[in-house]
Amino acid sequence: MKVKILQWHAVASWTWDAQDETCGICRMAFDGCCPDCKFPGDDCPLIWGACNHAYHLHCILKWVNSQTSTPLCPMCRREWQFKG
Repeated sequence: MKVKILQWHAVASWTWDAQDETCGICRMAFDGCCPDCKFPGDDCPLIWGACNHAYHLHCILKWVNSQTSTPLCPMCRREWQFKG
């Protein structure tokens, strides 16, 4: 017996692979987006630090730029370095 597929509708979902579920700065869910963005996805990516804490790109950039001295991770207070 052979089965012939006449139609197929694929459905997919995506999630970020972060340890936490929310951004430590804006407290918005990683599946959503930061307060500055309208839609989640590539325009509002997650950025990891060397300390393995993740934040929305726009949130951590604002945080780093607001620091007067060496920027620190908002969660663990270690010197902030982008994971590379």
